[in-house]
Amino acid sequence: MFNDFSVADFDSLLTRYGKQKAGGCDVLSPTIIEVVDFTRNLPLLNDYQTYLRVEKGLRPLTCEAYDGDLKTFAEFIEGRHSVLLNAAQQDVAAFLEHLRNHAIDSRSAARKLSCLRGFYKWLLLDRRIHHDPTVNIESPKAWKVLPKSLAEPEVTEMLERAGMAASHPQATATALRDRAILELLYAGGLRVSEVTGLSTSDLAMDAGRVQVRGKGDKERIVPLGRTAIESLDDYLRHGRPHLARISSARRANVARQDATRLFLSLRGMPLTRQWIWHLVKMATSGASPHQLRHSCATHMVEHGADLRSVQILLGHADISTTQVYTHLALGRLKEVHRMHHPRAARLGGKSEESSEVVAVGLHAVTPDSNRALIEEEK
Repeated sequence: MFNDFSVADFDSLLTRYGKQKAGGCDVLSPTIIEVVDFTRNLPLLNDYQTYLRVEKGLRPLTCEAYDGDLKTFAEFIEGRHSVLLNAAQQDVAAFLEHLRNHAIDSRSAARKLSCLRGFYKWLLLDRRIHHDPTVNIESPKAWKVLPKSLAEPEVTEMLERAGMAASHPQATATALRDRAILELLYAGGLRVSEVTGLSTSDLAMDAGRVQVRGKGDKERIVPLGRTAIESLDDYLRHGRPHLARISSARRANVARQDATRLFLSLRGMPLTRQWIWHLVKMATSGASPHQLRHSCATHMVEHGADLRSVQILLGHADISTTQVYTHLALGRLKEVHRMHHPRAARLGGKSEESSEVVAVGLHAVTPDSNRALIEEEK
């Protein structure tokens, strides 16, 4: 156990925790043994990271977030003279109380608890522990925060500005690329990490679709509209070849998979998530790529799309995640209320076609249909 410690490290532990006399000899106190035992956490966390990447197929950023949450908990229970394998239910409860006392948002605390549950479930399955300390621990109550989306005129204005810059006779390769990115984010509701991970082989221009790898390396097919297809085609013909030539000059230092990335920088390297965040922020006065994803879903629901179709488009594993967009479609809600409430003021007749459309929208959000869809997803 002490092989990884140098003489200086060992002496510092002796100085910090003191010595006990036993028959005239200096011996280590039990406290020092516990401190050294904390090194068991590191290989355990490394094993769990391997499990998340290889068996669960989670993205690197997701694995890093889980690792950070687990290290936070490990540091906390070290102060209680315990390690991850020996954590008790009282340790988890005290950790949540510690987060609450330090004004940690309840949603963040719930996420950390969810991470701990997954970790100890893995330990149980791997037979490294015999009891899950997260059992009977209630998740912190969190307020439901509605996603922020842009109004349709705002999105239209943003895309028109990008289109004007790309249509200029002296348009640069980056202008063509930027328009294609913005059109893709809004047309397909893609996550920013999904955009940066796209390769040229993922596009099916003739079929008007793109193959996307989302969370957990799950693949899905996303249809694209005419405007997005035209923007991508223009970028592939006149923009990307110029950026790829820059990349070819650095071919010795560029990985093979990077050379096939769809969106390249001025240096011929794949774009980063941070760069696309900056692009959207500059194009829409402080908005984010995820707001364009929310806008895509919200506008589809407002125009009558059913939740199941939106769920498939966005790649949500649970339809309850997609349901939140029904709260944002206020125009849709007012239309349903006006046409079906007996005391609502009707504007015009109630056509059979509009009734069918509204009926489809209502059917998508009923509890019975939600349960059926969730069971189907499982």
